[in-house]
Amino acid sequence: MNLPNKLTILRMILVPVFVFVCVATFIPFNTFIALGIFIIASFTDFLDGYIARKKKLVTNFGKFMDPLADKLLVISALICLLIMDDGSRMGSGQIIAMIGVLIIVAREFVISGFRLVASDAGVVIAASMWGKVKTVSTMIAICFMLVVEEIPVLRTVTTVLFWIAVTLTVVSLADYIVKNADVMSDFKSKKKKHPQSKTKTAGETSSKTATPAKEAKAEETVSTVDASDASVNFEAAAKTPVTTDTENTTL
Repeated sequence: MNLPNKLTILRMILVPVFVFVCVATFIPFNTFIALGIFIIASFTDFLDGYIARKKKLVTNFGKFMDPLADKLLVISALICLLIMDDGSRMGSGQIIAMIGVLIIVAREFVISGFRLVASDAGVVIAASMWGKVKTVSTMIAICFMLVVEEIPVLRTVTTVLFWIAVTLTVVSLADYIVKNADVMSDFKSKKKKHPQSKTKTAGETSSKTATPAKEAKAEETVSTVDASDASVNFEAAAKTPVTTDTENTTL
């Protein structure tokens, strides 16, 4: 396993540690410790991609696990922040904060599904500029939200950063859909053609299956005819009288 993949696994291991520290209020300065863990995990996101591209260590494992690790980290942090202090860390009531978190989480699942559909059509959707900006803004907002209760002067800035991240989430989602709309149309056209090919194959299979049956039936018929001919010849031979040359025999 190469270094970028090890960094990706490290980021996934840090996710449960981060969650535990966030909710463990009995730990002194737990939010600051959680902030440090989150910054380290976020830095590994940048570092593994940089090393993989520079040293040409891109693998299928990394392509799959790297975005998954990012989603786990961001979604886990947002859920923890939502339940901490009734969403006040996001600068609004819990219901409004929940709507913002839901938009961010829903976007992650939609894009993941969209990329899965594109891969079935043989298309790889790379991260766009809006997607990268959204990721950076969300991580910065999370950093501020982790310590806003301990540093109240950051409350206004934190609220602005959170809703900027939500806005960029919607913009990046629209950008992905508009730029890759042809992928969905190609997938639908292939999906319509697919059942027809299956039907044709089934027809060919049934015809191939029927041919041996017909041949077996024909052989059976020929065997019956041969048996009938043999029976007729035998009966004819039995009815033929046997003559002896008694008249020509001289005693």
